[in-house]
Amino acid sequence: MARIMDEETPMLHVQHPRRRSTPLPWRQFGIILFLQLAEPLTSQVISPLAPQLIRDIGITHGDETKVGFYVGLLHSLFFAAQALTVLHWSRISDRIGRKPVLLTGLFGLSLSMYCFGLSKTFMGLVLSRALSGALNGNIGVTKSMMAEITDETNLAHAYAYTPIAWSSGSTLGPLIGGFLFRPADRFPDAFGHVKFLREYPYFLACAIPATFTVIAWIVTSLFLKETLPNTISFRQLIESKFNQRRFDLAALESPKSSPETLATSENGESRPLPLRALLIPRVLIAAGNYAALSTIDITFRAVQPLFYATPIELGGLGLDPPLIGNILAVYGTLSGLFQILLFASLHNRFGSKAVYTVAVSCGIPLVLAYPIINTLARAYGLNWAVWCVIVVQIACSVLLNLGFSCIFIYIAAASPNRGCLGATNGLAQVLVSIMRSIGPASAASMFSLSISAPAHAWFVYCYLLVVVVIGIGVSLLLPRKLWGN
Repeated sequence: MARIMDEETPMLHVQHPRRRSTPLPWRQFGIILFLQLAEPLTSQVISPLAPQLIRDIGITHGDETKVGFYVGLLHSLFFAAQALTVLHWSRISDRIGRKPVLLTGLFGLSLSMYCFGLSKTFMGLVLSRALSGALNGNIGVTKSMMAEITDETNLAHAYAYTPIAWSSGSTLGPLIGGFLFRPADRFPDAFGHVKFLREYPYFLACAIPATFTVIAWIVTSLFLKETLPNTISFRQLIESKFNQRRFDLAALESPKSSPETLATSENGESRPLPLRALLIPRVLIAAGNYAALSTIDITFRAVQPLFYATPIELGGLGLDPPLIGNILAVYGTLSGLFQILLFASLHNRFGSKAVYTVAVSCGIPLVLAYPIINTLARAYGLNWAVWCVIVVQIACSVLLNLGFSCIFIYIAAASPNRGCLGATNGLAQVLVSIMRSIGPASAASMFSLSISAPAHAWFVYCYLLVVVVIGIGVSLLLPRKLWGN
């Protein structure tokens, strides 16, 4: 339709000034980053030592091809338990506040890591990892807090700093695990006389992140401010549970009500909504992409230490735990620096969709680097060519991590209102936890199958490529422009 012109029509378009970025509340934001460090630190510390731990407890009876299966199972147990509880923790945080849930999660992480270091049986390891996942709903809650202390002008800037915690944990965790495992054997002058460390050779490596988590609990308790207004006590939540449920059902069953109208009704901007109100396309698309990206990442991480620890003749690289820890630490450091220095600029220039698509696509060369590394190692040993391909693989994994900051922004934008931001993050985390519980066990099992016979050598890489292709396909559903309420 042609635009109607008259004497009052301005000759020049009005240029609206770009809104200035709101400064980040650094004190509270820094505390959130600090407590976020606890989760990657406690999870990554077991990566370099898990293969040797499985061998030491004797559950494989010397069968090297079974090590990968049990290592993958340990990684999956945490996420399986988390999948059953994380949505409940996130929805509870929408009512009683973020801080009580964070304190509960930190307590669970600390207790489980002490138990993990004291375990001498595979069942003890299983129970420790399950306890950690069941009590920990922090990952969804911290993302909700970050969205609540920011606005649209500084959200991308905030998420550029988010990987500091994960990269630091991914750096320090493997270093601690690779350096302090079996200290009485590796450092006899310093620890050889300590009977406790000879009896529990993996306790010291686990006690370091567990003690850090205790410190994070204290800092959170004393200094972190609640970001959710109008919270209620846990007792009030229990007392009002059934009345609130009847109110929500009545609102949804009303012919004039729908998930979309509930979000914009009176007081809808801050009122938590029932779970049904979250099952809308934009929430499911954002959560589905988060799950797909997490599956790519967790399957790669599950195979990576196994590949490095497996002998060259069986399809791996034959590295020892300290060197594996150093490689993982370099990856964590580079990932954090790249996110801090470049993510905000890349996001502002190209947008969330373009950066996310490129990040997911980096999964293809990431996977193909595995067979190339082993082929070179078989032919020439651990020469410069092998390390060059490892560097390329690390670079691709750094780019892959850019996708997480993008998808966190999509999830925050997909929430029907700010009152159910925690529940939206919790729902997304449920899907992620389910996939992360399946991913490590399935990838590690495929790796064990691949090294069991030469004819199966490519099974694990074909599996990883299928996971990446699915992630690329799901990314096509994301809109180029963020959703808005």
